[in-house]
Amino acid sequence: MKLGKRLSHISDIVNNDYTHIWDCCCDHGLLGASLLDKELNAKIHFVDIVPHLIDALDEKLTQFYANKRERWQTYCQDVAALPLSQYSGKHLVIIAGVGGDLCSAFVQNIMRQNPSLNIDFILCPVHHLYTLRQTLQSLKLTLKSERLVNENKRSYELIYVSTDKLDGKPVHAVGQRIWCYQDKQEYEIAKHYLNKTIDHYQRINQGRDDVSDIIAAYRSVQLKPVE
Repeated sequence: MKLGKRLSHISDIVNNDYTHIWDCCCDHGLLGASLLDKELNAKIHFVDIVPHLIDALDEKLTQFYANKRERWQTYCQDVAALPLSQYSGKHLVIIAGVGGDLCSAFVQNIMRQNPSLNIDFILCPVHHLYTLRQTLQSLKLTLKSERLVNENKRSYELIYVSTDKLDGKPVHAVGQRIWCYQDKQEYEIAKHYLNKTIDHYQRINQGRDDVSDIIAAYRSVQLKPVE
């Protein structure tokens, strides 16, 4: 099955640097299956907390990837409790399709349980990116790359971070590279996403929560062409 733009961009990032890749909550295993097709050296771990989804996925993987059985494994469990410490080597954890709050909780728990492991994360939540970025800053993760991906008239921030302090730069509160554009289409997508984000926090600000500092941070963003 062909991947959408969001998962395709994630798949494009993944290289042969990893021993274990954890596909968490990523559209019923489509991403992980595409990584199996890439003939990577890593073992692909498919994780979801919903039993019938994992059962169905296990059946499909057994049918289509029986010849690669040693290269994949399925787990029905909470992403916050991934058994990373049971496997040696470098880990890549991919979390997409959940909210930024839940994504933040997952990353925090994974880091807390595995403080000495070498872990990279590719994160693509559906909202609450400011919260997620604050979490990544507090954990002192470094930014390897970031980009804005538009799929079905909706924009997603794709954030690639690492526990390796020498492999990247600090995570910015509202992003930097995502506001750069190569052509008019990318400019319009970034502009629309920025305005939509500001409108979202302005609505919140009208309630009990004071998020004026967040609004100011996004209003300070300047769209600029790629250098």
